[in-house]
This record gives sequence, C-alpha cells and structure tokens, in this order.
Amino acid sequence: MKFSFKLRKGVTWHAGSPLTADDVAYSIMFLKNVHPRGRATFANVKEVEVPDAETVIIRLAKPAPYLLKAFAACESPMVPRHRYEGADVGRSPNASAPIGTGPFMFKEWLRGRHILYERNPVYWEAPKPYFDYLTVHVIADPVRRLAAIEDGSVTLAPATPLSLRQIEQLRGRPELGFETNGYQYLNQVVRIEFNLDDPILNDIRVRQAIAHAIDRQEILRIAWRGYGELASGPISPALTPFRTTAKSPPAFDPAQAERLLDAAGLERGRDGNRFHLFHDFVPAGEQYEETAFQIKLALERVGVAVTVRKQDFPSYLKRIYTDRDFSFATNRANNMFDPTVGVQRLFWSKNFRPGLPFSNASHYANDEVDQRLEEAAIEPNPNKRLAYFSQFPELVARDLPDITLLAPDQITIYRSDLRDHSITADGVAGNLADAYFAER
Repeated sequence: MKFSFKLRKGVTWHAGSPLTADDVAYSIMFLKNVHPRGRATFANVKEVEVPDAETVIIRLAKPAPYLLKAFAACESPMVPRHRYEGADVGRSPNASAPIGTGPFMFKEWLRGRHILYERNPVYWEAPKPYFDYLTVHVIADPVRRLAAIEDGSVTLAPATPLSLRQIEQLRGRPELGFETNGYQYLNQVVRIEFNLDDPILNDIRVRQAIAHAIDRQEILRIAWRGYGELASGPISPALTPFRTTAKSPPAFDPAQAERLLDAAGLERGRDGNRFHLFHDFVPAGEQYEETAFQIKLALERVGVAVTVRKQDFPSYLKRIYTDRDFSFATNRANNMFDPTVGVQRLFWSKNFRPGLPFSNASHYANDEVDQRLEEAAIEPNPNKRLAYFSQFPELVARDLPDITLLAPDQITIYRSDLRDHSITADGVAGNLADAYFAER
C-alpha cells in the first residue's frame, strides 16, 4: 500500500530555499523516531521514496487508515532537512531559531517572556496573513494572565488559559468572546491512572472500590463547573464516530466500595484508615487540583488515606513517567483525531517505556487489548475497525487500569473583534493565516 503526494509549487522555507520532497521524506522518518506519538502514528511506514523534487511516495508495510489525518501541521510538522541532518536533535539550530513555510516567521525568543513572529512576505497563499506580526506572551502567573486578558494586551488566549471560576467572572463582558470550537483534533479526557506496580493497587478489588467511591458527576459539577461531559470509557465522547457505548466506570456507591475493601482484607485501623496512597495531579490548571482534593475526600470517607502532591510540570513528568514514584495520578490525555494515535499509547503494553511521557504509565498489559488495538490500527474496513474499538473499552472497563472521569470543554478567550482564529479542527494550533480584526 502507498500514498503519493505532489508538493505545491512555490513554497519556500523562511530562509529562502524551496521546500522539497527530500525535506518531506526526512520529516516523516524524523517524526517516526522522535515524536511522542510518532512511533505509533508512523509505525507502518516502511520507506519514503522521492522520485523527483516535487513527489513523495510513502510505502506502508501494513495499512494505516488514520495516517492522512495525522498530517495537520500542529501534529506532524515538516522540518528543514538541512537544519537537522547529521546533528543531535536537541542541538539543531532549529530548536531555538526555527524556520518553517507558514504565514509567520520566527523573529525573536526571550525565554520566559515572549516569542515574536513576523509576517511572511512570500507566503504561498497571498494576501494572507493579515497581521504584520504575532507576539506569543509567556505569562506563568495566573493573576498577571487574567490582568493581560482584561486590559486587552492579550488578544487571543487558547486552551482554557484561566481557572473556570475566572472565566465565569469574565463572561458577559462585551469586549471578550469565548469559543469551544477548535479542539476537535485533540479530544481531551481527564483520567485517573493507577500504578499497577503498586502492590495495593494491583488488586482489582481496590481499583473497583476507588471507582465506586468517586462521584464523577460531582467532580464535573464542582471542579469543572459543568464545562464538559462524563465519559463512558477510554475514548472521548467527542471523538465520533468512535464514541463508545461501553459500560461506564463502576457507579458511585460508597457502600460497595467499603465491601470490596473489606473483601480484599484491608480493614480499617484504629485511626479509621485502611491504607495510604499518594495522589499526584497534572499541574495544568486549578480544576485539576480541585479534582484531586475531591477525590481525596471521597476516598477518606471509605478509609483510604490520601496525600495530594503538588509539583511543577517537569517534576510531575519525572515522578510519573521516569521514577514511577506514585500510587495514582489525575492527568489529561489527548485522544487526538483517531484512537490509534491518541488512545492506543495509553493502554498498549508495548508502549510501557519508563521515561516516555504521556504513555502507558499504569504499566497495563493485556494480550487481548493489545490484539484489538493492533487489529484496529491496520484494519482498512471502517465497520470492522469500529467493531475492534467497541470491544476494546469493554476489556479496559473489566481490568480498570484507569478511570476516565470526563471530557472537558476547552475554551479560547479572544477579543470580540478578532475573526477567523478557530476555523479548523485544530483551532489556534493552526497557522492563524485567516485571522483578522473586524473594522474598529
């Protein structure tokens, strides 16, 4: 099986040289080797041929029915071969001064402050873009971030940049708009991931008890203020046509949680506690911390003592994926545009690799799950493929290596006179070539 592509003529790198088929061929294999999801996304790419400067032929060892959707620039960017070849990836000049072919060109990066882009005067889709420059502000302090949105110094703020409480406070201001479109390419879920190497959590009865102790509807209502919907399995309900009708995680039933823990021989001690767990939440917003503390209170009611640990993002990644020093974590995962790309990595036993972020941190291994995921990854018949993906959630629900809590709404805040910033499924992660201001 193969895919053949003809490159658009007249597309140049920002440094002036033309984009060639050699660049594209190199980029595909580069992504396969270094991209966090590339190992799975491009697993079936056997070779990439370049018969001439404008033709690329991707030859597959097996079918890859999801592959064409992977070529959005935010997921699979093309890179200039001459800036990477023969050098360590991290030491490439493109790492700190990148060049591309898009509507805006890199100009300046002041670490911790901003990244500046200028308009590409020879962009192939003239007269786009419509702005002379873009400035990406780095604002770690949530108070300063709120102030910058309020005073208009930030025009566009994607991916729920404020706490949901702050967003509710801003609604109704005529100079601001709120958009939930532009995230259909990501399809994010919030999930609890168990460390199955923990001797206590390796017992399925304990995981079932934890699931029964948690009121997911209350988490959605309180921590997430209703911004989202409950998920019935590992595949986001927003990821149609793969939306599953699988059995939901065990229903909220604290009494059943108590019975399961008793059956596991984990009786309450004199202090009322059965055992102790550490809970790490991804530092990605106030709502994750609130979720963590709601879970803590729920588990303490059934005799499970919980210590919630707060840390910065690099420390979180190291603890969960490298050191594996955790009991369970509340995290987020992008299901992406297809379950093979965004879901398989979380449950595929072959994707358990310490040090690899956003992967199978639970150390889950089920041969039947592996088989269903691997069959779906190469099945060209859409109906058969859907059948595999309908069987897979049932197996996960039985084993309970994780609990998918909900699919959150992601929100972009923008100045109300800004137009066409989120016109595709990847929204602000696209190239903003179409964005413009209405007449002021």
